[in-house]
Order: sequence, then C-alpha cells, then structure tokens
Amino acid sequence: MSSAEPRRIVLFRHAKADWPQVPDHERPLSDRGRTDAVVAGRKLADTGIHIDLALCSTSTRTRETWKLAVQELSERPKTVYEERLYEASPGELITVLNETPDDAHNAVMIGHNPGIHGLAEILPGAAEDDARERMTRRGFPAAAFAVLAFEGSWKSLEPGAATLIDYWAPSE
Repeated sequence: MSSAEPRRIVLFRHAKADWPQVPDHERPLSDRGRTDAVVAGRKLADTGIHIDLALCSTSTRTRETWKLAVQELSERPKTVYEERLYEASPGELITVLNETPDDAHNAVMIGHNPGIHGLAEILPGAAEDDARERMTRRGFPAAAFAVLAFEGSWKSLEPGAATLIDYWAPSE
C-alpha cells in the first residue's frame, strides 16, 4: 500500500439486540439483528475496503454481529476482542484506536452507542457527498456503520482529523 493512501476506520454499531432476562453484557441479537448483521456485512464488503484489523467489544451482541458480518467479507481480518469498548465514551474509543499498530492500515471497530455514534460525530472534520446529512438524518441505529478516512499514524487520530466518506444504516 502506498504511504499516500489514507487509512480507513469503520465505526460499526452492533445489530439489534434482544432483551432477555440476562445482564446487559450478555444480551444476544434478536432475529432482526441477525438478519441486519448479514446485510451490514454485505454492505461493508461493497465498500471495497480491505480491513486488516477488527476491534470488537466483548459483549455477546457485538461478537455475534461481527461473526455474522465478517462472513460476507472476501478476507477475514485479525479480530481483537477488547473489553474497553463496552460502554466506552468517544474519548476512550480514540484511546483504543491510538494504540492500533501502524501495520494495520484499515480497521473496523464494532461497538455500542452512544460511544460509536459520538465518535462518528467528532472524528470527521469534513464529509464527502451527503454522508454527514444521511448520518444526521438517520442517527446511528443498530447495525449502522460510518466509514472515515485519515492521514498519518493511528497515534495521530483525534477529533476533527478524519473525513466521513460513507455512512450506511439498515432500512427501518
């Protein structure tokens, strides 16, 4: 890969979870969530981004979302299950991203709202086409993802340093 080629980060909210009588961390996906996770995986594959690394929350619903979505990609990236992504603030998510090894050019982070949505709001200093308008209009529902691009190392990623280049959410 050329050093001039920007890095990509995909911020991916877990798909719709069920509400059984279990602790929040252990909530599984609902039937709709399982369907939406597969569709989100197809849409992620359609972006053409070669993902080197997946950073996934340890919750049941995020692990299930990624397990279903990744099957739609042409290549399976290295996956790291990261406890710090559960209930993380945007600042805590940036800390995790800043620790990403620079040999990972493109990464996906599978996490939770409000952190993932908040991060998608503060990382981009600019947006392409109508991506920001679509994200603002739709919010960040379950199984949505935002694709951002930035220059430099992962350590340099900070609010305003990225460009929002794409946004997708399942239809209601």
